[in-house]
Amino acid sequence: MDEIMNQMLTAENRSRLTVTGVADVESFDEDSILLALKQGGLLVRGENLKIHSLDPQQGRVLITGMLQSFQYTEKRQRQEGGFLKRLLK
Repeated sequence: MDEIMNQMLTAENRSRLTVTGVADVESFDEDSILLALKQGGLLVRGENLKIHSLDPQQGRVLITGMLQSFQYTEKRQRQEGGFLKRLLK
């Protein structure tokens, strides 16, 4: 049985978002970031978004920029390797 990774969001002053429980970064640009979580996804929208730090071992991502919204998405069939897998090839 797969162990469920704890997942937590911490937003600070609409300019900094820390997310734990991240399995992969599916896509990103300065207006949106799609993170793959163990139980689905998280879509972050805003302006001038940047992935400030990424720790794949801890499953932690720090996003900075002007945060406008974040929304959980349903788990879907993952493509052959997200951003991290392509980056680490």
